Amino acid sequence: MKDKVLQLTEIIKNSTNTVFFGGAGVSTESNIPDFRSEKGLYSAQEKYGYTPEELLSHNCFKHMTELFFRYYKENMIYMDALPNPAHKALAWMEASGKLSCVITQNVDGLHQMAGSKNVLELHGANDRQYCVKCNKKYDLMYILYQGNCDGFIPKCACGGVVRPDVVLYGEGLDNDVTSSAVSAIRRAECLIVGGTSLAVYPAAGLIEYLPENGTLVLINKSTTPYDDHADLIIRENIGEVLGMVQLKLQI
Repeated sequence: MKDKVLQLTEIIKNSTNTVFFGGAGVSTESNIPDFRSEKGLYSAQEKYGYTPEELLSHNCFKHMTELFFRYYKENMIYMDALPNPAHKALAWMEASGKLSCVITQNVDGLHQMAGSKNVLELHGANDRQYCVKCNKKYDLMYILYQGNCDGFIPKCACGGVVRPDVVLYGEGLDNDVTSSAVSAIRRAECLIVGGTSLAVYPAAGLIEYLPENGTLVLINKSTTPYDDHADLIIRENIGEVLGMVQLKLQI
């Protein structure tokens, strides 16, 4: 791994515009499990009778609202989670002028907690909530502790349901965020993709916007559909890899 870390360090040093694109694997080292993993899939089907994708869908929110909130509150919110070495290294890289932005599929807010400023949240953030009826904004505490008599469905003063400001399965990505992500990747000399199998579209398709002469780096334990297009592939823990890169860059 040392040789590949050195190679990645040199790539970042020589790039005038590096962008990071990450998925669930970035946060697993912060003890936030990947709900789409085999374990997450099995657990959801055993306990709730549906797959995570079905439980986190617009259809479930609309037609099985109590089940949606039960699953969401029990599986998608980790109050004690803290940034891991990957989040911290990316924040340091941005502050040092070596990274232009972070594009994330995660909704946990750990990049911002680590100090990253330019973060594009493709799937929203679970610390933001809003009423579907009047659009009044609420914080995470409201969705956790306010609800009906069963304690699951949070309601606004107007009577509308208060939902997390995240993109559910069956819903489209925010156009402004997507456009910003496309622009960032189009300008990138180096795109580092980490902690994602690149299986969720349309987010995964953003890689297509990397210029032909751009450098693509993949840091992921499993294979991805873009392995054949990568200039460098590292199959190790992303926190360990980026932590080592940070140390090399600091020398």
